[in-house]
Amino acid sequence: MTAAAEGSPPLRIAGARRSSLLQSEAVQGFALISPTFAYALILLVLPILVVIAHSFWTQDYLTIDHTFTLENYRIALTEPIYRDLLWRSLCISLSVSLLTVLLAYPIAYFISFHGGRHKSLWLFLITIPFWTSYLLRVMSWKVILGYNGVLNSGLMGLGIIDEPSTALLYNSTAVIITLTHAWATFAILPIFVSLEKVDRTLVEAATDLGDGPLRSFLRVTLPLSAPGVISAALIVMIPTVGDYVTPKLVGGKDGVMIANAIQAQFGKASNWPLGAALSVTTMVIVSLMAGATVLIIRALQRLAR
Repeated sequence: MTAAAEGSPPLRIAGARRSSLLQSEAVQGFALISPTFAYALILLVLPILVVIAHSFWTQDYLTIDHTFTLENYRIALTEPIYRDLLWRSLCISLSVSLLTVLLAYPIAYFISFHGGRHKSLWLFLITIPFWTSYLLRVMSWKVILGYNGVLNSGLMGLGIIDEPSTALLYNSTAVIITLTHAWATFAILPIFVSLEKVDRTLVEAATDLGDGPLRSFLRVTLPLSAPGVISAALIVMIPTVGDYVTPKLVGGKDGVMIANAIQAQFGKASNWPLGAALSVTTMVIVSLMAGATVLIIRALQRLAR
């Protein structure tokens, strides 16, 4: 009786109408997202494909030879200068990510747990330095760390040093300091959002069960805010590898990064295929490094539980 009822014409018609309605909703949904998808495809995917294609070609002055070759990748991976620049860039990027997260977390924690009704004001104050130009902020650190800069003058005034130090500027340390300041807000905001989602009753429950502030933080707050920490680390790490303005202004010859070599290949050297190969190599390595970072943080999160 039930099988006969299910196979009756009214039910078949209703099922067909329901299926048609679902298909029509799917078509309408696709029609809504297709312009955005096409926009992203043109502006994001297409340039990457162009760069990848160039990396397999060669260039003789202004003429590009479209013959397939892996010579550019051989140069990018085996030439000591590019290997060293890539290694330095990765080390600087990881250092900046670590320092930025370590500095951003206490600030985000204070705003989230102790900001009270002034949270919006604190966030507003944090974003004020970013109203100025990025170049202006980089140049301000050049003034602070310079030979006759604020820091040297202060140390000499306190009698700590007798003459200005040249070790503060034009090296990897200056690049790390400048990039850490430049990307601080981009780390504070995702950590703050993640901390805002932490259920305060769980923290109270941990305290009621005998956990002290540090133990409840390590067992409850930190694991629950891990998504924000991961996001902050990736937001900082990925762009800093490709930064070439900061190393050029405050890095000197000891602070040059792989992005400066890529910019030189696309500019003065006029060797787009090699620049493209360096770009693709860097992009792949950074993607692998970002994936490894996520896996490590999640493993530490599981161990903390």
